[in-house]
Amino acid sequence: MAGIAVIGAGMGALTAAARLAVAGHRVTVYERTQTYGGAVRRFERDGFGFDTGPGLLPLPAVYRDLFVKTGKEPLEACVELVQVDPSARHVFADGTEVALPNASRAGVVTALDAALGAPAGQRWGDFLVRAREAWDRTRRPLLEEPLWDDWSVLAAREPYPAVPHKRLLRTRRAGTLAEVGAWELRDPRLTALLEGHALAYGLDPRVTPASAAVLPYMEHAFGTWYVRGGMRELARAVHERCLARRVEFVFGAEVTRILEKDGRAVGVELAGGEVREADFVVAPGSAGGLPARAEGEVAPQQGLPSRLTVLLALRGARPEGTAHRTVVHAEDRDGELESLFGTAPSVPARPTVTVLRPDDPALVPDGSHEAVTLGAVVPAGAEIHDAHVDALVAAAERAVPGLRDRVLWREVRTPADIARETGAAGGAVPAPALAAAGGRLLHPANSTGLQGLFTVGGWSHPGGGLPHAGMSGALVSGLIVEGPRFRGSQ
Repeated sequence: MAGIAVIGAGMGALTAAARLAVAGHRVTVYERTQTYGGAVRRFERDGFGFDTGPGLLPLPAVYRDLFVKTGKEPLEACVELVQVDPSARHVFADGTEVALPNASRAGVVTALDAALGAPAGQRWGDFLVRAREAWDRTRRPLLEEPLWDDWSVLAAREPYPAVPHKRLLRTRRAGTLAEVGAWELRDPRLTALLEGHALAYGLDPRVTPASAAVLPYMEHAFGTWYVRGGMRELARAVHERCLARRVEFVFGAEVTRILEKDGRAVGVELAGGEVREADFVVAPGSAGGLPARAEGEVAPQQGLPSRLTVLLALRGARPEGTAHRTVVHAEDRDGELESLFGTAPSVPARPTVTVLRPDDPALVPDGSHEAVTLGAVVPAGAEIHDAHVDALVAAAERAVPGLRDRVLWREVRTPADIARETGAAGGAVPAPALAAAGGRLLHPANSTGLQGLFTVGGWSHPGGGLPHAGMSGALVSGLIVEGPRFRGSQ
């Protein structure tokens, strides 16, 4: 039985801790803040409750597997999972609207044809077939297996089977998500629908590889889910599973150094100089003090943006039939992308805004009020002013008429808040690992150059997002329990 020190209590770290503890190891989690969950936080005031991190859960099978492998009670016995339907309502720049059914290809095709006109539905349906092929080719290496030693194969190979397209007397295939939209979908609204999945993760569709087609496919194939009471309930359930497996938590404990002896990690040093010995150390991929990556290894992702979140306490009940999630697409796509990803990144004047309106009595003081969350991508480290917040509210009013007149109060969560809660520089938010693009969107492997030290969470393989964080925990536990020959779940 080994002693294991886990640095941080984010979702990846929690899943690793639970799995390692059930394998018989003594696990201690050192968290510099006073709570668990990383970015999965909750804000409460006057009887209103809001998620300040992820608001929805794709690919819940990752957490179902965690609960099956770590105890008798399944996930659904610990939280109430609700499939969101429609999956999302979209409001496009020209005012067109469409509500897309959850996990139904036929339903999505019908809805798109009705809202946008034929053959929009067929084009999107054909795209999903190709996206499935990209998913089938990358699912194991990018989600279920430790990063390959020959990861350059993933970096060079584009798994999306693009349709040949004649352009300037040459036959070309789409290499970026923007090209997939322009050449294969051929409708600016379908393009906005496609690119919105990349933008939600802070990725520029103009340079993001076509393999990002797996992002809308995941949502289509596995559905979109909500945890009753808010996504913080998922973090609570995982934390309680850790406690049930006798994981020890030390909150308010900042790790300042990873201890090394004879080329191996042997413990951690806390602020104040206290030393805690360990046989293995599990650290977040963004932690300071990690050994430098060797030449030829995957470099950490750079330049990813952050999030601006506005929490709105509203007078008036949530209208019956309201979509849980509405995406209000930017009226000026090129302007938004240039603001976010240009040479001098800035907060877009008119951003794409995601509006979350959960039908959940636990989040409001009574039935005559509503809790609404607005979210948009902004540059990491951006200073947020009232004008930026007002722009989000004004954009959201395209989906929620009369919104401003209903506001009782608002709470703003900025990149600085994310940086304080997660430790990520500038409040940057990691994206999922993607193939192609020369490896630019891969993440460093969970094993490191220092024996006994492993990294977990969104800044290491397989990247950001709740499912990917959960899988990073599974990979790290497998590497520690089974050793370097571990090749992932079967």
